[in-house]
Amino acid sequence: METLTERPPGPARTVSAQRAVTVALTALAPAAWGTTYAVTTELLPPGHPLFAGLMRALPAGLVGLALTRVLPRGDWWWKAAVLGVLNIGALFPLLFLAAERLPGGVAATLSATQPLLVAGLAIAVLHDRPTAWRWSWGVLGVLGVGLVVLGPQARLDAVGVLAGLGGTAAMAGGVVLTKRWGRPAGVGPLTLAGWQLTAGGLLLLPLALAIDGVPQRIDAGAVGGYLWLGSMGGLIAYTLWFRGIGRLPVGASAPLVLLSPLVATVVGLGLGESLSLPQSFGFVLALAALLAAQFNAPLPRAGIAHAGHAERRARGERIP
Repeated sequence: METLTERPPGPARTVSAQRAVTVALTALAPAAWGTTYAVTTELLPPGHPLFAGLMRALPAGLVGLALTRVLPRGDWWWKAAVLGVLNIGALFPLLFLAAERLPGGVAATLSATQPLLVAGLAIAVLHDRPTAWRWSWGVLGVLGVGLVVLGPQARLDAVGVLAGLGGTAAMAGGVVLTKRWGRPAGVGPLTLAGWQLTAGGLLLLPLALAIDGVPQRIDAGAVGGYLWLGSMGGLIAYTLWFRGIGRLPVGASAPLVLLSPLVATVVGLGLGESLSLPQSFGFVLALAALLAAQFNAPLPRAGIAHAGHAERRARGERIP
C-alpha cells in the first residue's frame, strides 16, 4: 500500500511566509502610532508639543543605548544625526502640533500622503521607479483615509496644515534615507532606533525647555501617556519599523503607514464614535490599498507564460 509523505515546503513558500511575518511585525509600528492622536488629546497637557516630543524621544533613546551599549562610528555619527532629525526631532513636534491644531481626521489625511511622497523621493534618491500599480493604490489609500476621517466639522488651520505636511515630508525623507544607507555591519534595528531617538531627543531638549517649558501639571494620566508613547510608540515601534524598512521594498513598507489613521479610527470607535456608510467604504478602501501594495501587479496571461517558461529553463527543462 502506497504511503503518502508530506512534501517539504519549497523555497518560494518559505520566502512568502517570512515576508508575511516581516510585514506583520512592521505593521505594528504604524498601528502603535495610530494611538498618538487619542493619547495627545485625552491624556497629555495641551500646548506643549515640543515637550511631548522630547518625552517620547529622549528617555526611549537612552534606554535603547543602555540596552545595546553601541555608539555610532565614523560617518554614522552624522548619518544617525540626520536620520534622528528627520524621523524624530522634526517629526514629533510637528506631529503633536498638527494633532493639537487640527481635527484628528485632517491630520491623519495629511499623514496618509506619505506613501506618495516616499514614492517620489525614491525616484530621486534610490533610482527606484514605483509601478503604476503602487502609485494607483497610494492615491486610493489617501482617498480611503479621507473618506474615513474627514467630515463637515473638519477645519483647516494654516499652521496645523503646514505642521502636518512638514512632519509627513520629514518622515518620508527618513524612510528613503534609511533604505539608502541601511545599517552598519553588526548593528541591529534596536541600536539604530536608540541612536535616532537619542539624536532627535537631544535636538528637542533645548527647544522644548526654551519654548514650551515644563507643563505646570503632569498628572498620572499624562505620565501613562508619555510612557506609552515612549515605549510602544517609540523604542519598540521604531525598532520594528527600521527592521522592516531594511527587509521590505520601500514601495511595500511605506503604505503600511496607512494603518496609523485606521487604528486612530478604531480607537475613536472605542471612545463612542461611529462610522457612516461612506466612512466604512473608505476604511475598506484604505485597508485594501495597504494590502495591495504588498504585492506586485498581476501579470497578464502572456507574462505569466513567459515567467513560467523562464522558471522551467532555470530548472533545465526543455520548452516545447
